[in-house]
Amino acid sequence: MSWGTELWDQFDNLEKHTQWGIDVLEKYIKFVKERTEIELSYAKQLRNLSKKYQPKKNSKEEEEYRYTSTRAFLATLNEMNDYAGQHEVISENMTSLITGELTRYVQELKQERKSHFHDGRKAQQHIETCWKQLEASKRRFERDCKEADRAQQYFEKMDADINVTKADVEKARQQAQLRHQMAEDSKAEYSSTLQKFNSEQHEHYYTHIPNIFQKIQEMEERRIVRIGESMKTFAEVDRQVIPIIGKCLDEITKAAEAVDHKNDSQMVIEAFKSGFEPPGDIDFEDFTQPMKRTVSESSLSNSRGDGKSEPKFGSKSKGKLWPFIKKNKLSLKLGAGPEDFSNLPPEQRRKKLQQKVDELNRDIQKEMDQRDALTKMKDVYIKNPQMGDAASVDHRLAELGQNIEKLRLEVQKFEGWLAEVEGRLPARTEQSRRQSGVYEAQNPSGVNSCAQDRESPDGSYTEEQSQETEMKVPATDFDDEFDDEEPLPTIGTCKALYTFEGQNEGTISVAEGEMLYVIEEDKGDGWTRIRRNEDEEGYVPTSYVEVYLDKNAKDS
Repeated sequence: MSWGTELWDQFDNLEKHTQWGIDVLEKYIKFVKERTEIELSYAKQLRNLSKKYQPKKNSKEEEEYRYTSTRAFLATLNEMNDYAGQHEVISENMTSLITGELTRYVQELKQERKSHFHDGRKAQQHIETCWKQLEASKRRFERDCKEADRAQQYFEKMDADINVTKADVEKARQQAQLRHQMAEDSKAEYSSTLQKFNSEQHEHYYTHIPNIFQKIQEMEERRIVRIGESMKTFAEVDRQVIPIIGKCLDEITKAAEAVDHKNDSQMVIEAFKSGFEPPGDIDFEDFTQPMKRTVSESSLSNSRGDGKSEPKFGSKSKGKLWPFIKKNKLSLKLGAGPEDFSNLPPEQRRKKLQQKVDELNRDIQKEMDQRDALTKMKDVYIKNPQMGDAASVDHRLAELGQNIEKLRLEVQKFEGWLAEVEGRLPARTEQSRRQSGVYEAQNPSGVNSCAQDRESPDGSYTEEQSQETEMKVPATDFDDEFDDEEPLPTIGTCKALYTFEGQNEGTISVAEGEMLYVIEEDKGDGWTRIRRNEDEEGYVPTSYVEVYLDKNAKDS
């Protein structure tokens, strides 16, 4: 069905209908625009929620994320951050593919509609002008016919009157003939105008108007198709991110399935185990024989200590119940402990000593890396004196050598305590402590016997404070800009969680959400070395990126 043939007389209604169609299109654009704003707001709220519950760096809360359940929660937070990113993608795609495209199309549609209806009005004005010309010709023909009829009647009256002169009769006859001729001319003009109007009218209603209305119909149908395609795109934009959202949910499920209650229970044991044996039975003290009330030999032999004699005023129960004495608890709460952690239970002391050894080894590795970098720099300066003075780094190299030596002595000291706790070395007696005092006096940086003297005979807590100050190694931030000439292999990838402006030498700027290559893990200094391409690499704060290490590279 064609609008040109079926709606030939509905010009005004078509004009109203097409305007309504444009209004519907603009309403849909507004709907999509508000949807994109909701998606952005939702994504922002999700990101803020994820950030709010992220563990604070270098806090006690971060230590709690060792457990599988809390690691699963952390994975959920990270996946929710990615989940939010997909809603941002929905907003961006809807803005570009729907609102942007439809807004341009609406402007084109308005111009096209205006042009078609302008042509329609122009055709209507033309046919109305032709109609007016026909009416004027018709009225003129009618008037001339009446004038001719009156002139004929006047001639006949004059011709019948015997009192009228022949000249007057001739004059009346000529006037009648003139009027008849004018009537004939008007008739011919009217006939011609009528034929022309009928032709124009036929052309108007069967050619011009149908063509114009056909174009308007095609324009309206294109609008309907376009809004249908936009609604399909509206659904497709959502559907495109469903696999990624599903992957986020799968990762959350995977993290939840990795929760191991047995493992977490074991970690609680490792975190709080003291290593002591439970207290034994308390012997009955017979007050009916006050003169015989002494500490029995069996009481001493059954003690669960390490065979050392109890203080002369202490009973067996007194030695076994020492972990519950409030004064010792108070000293722990105050955090005042000796350097060798002898104020801690055996198991906790072993863990602390191991952590200290690992920390010192990391510091040694860091100092050695800086020394290697300086050595390479010195070699470069020697080969290319114009780049710098090789002697300028000698002082720093000597300082790094001293630092490494000090740290190694510290490691030896703590490894000695660790070996003693783990039972690899016999516990030092008072005599061995006194003998070692001579060596320690000659080697101030060696093992300090004061920490051993603070131990109680059964390895229990002590309230004495450590007099030994822990050696502080000055931390240096030196950029290894003279690394191997061949680029380091990548060991994984990382995603920037925040924007970082690398303003210091050796750092690199990254944008939030950017994916980069990891070429060196964090060595305990809080920095990760990354690469963007062959020419751009540097350090970024580890807390600013989420690292995905390549398992094969890590194993190798």
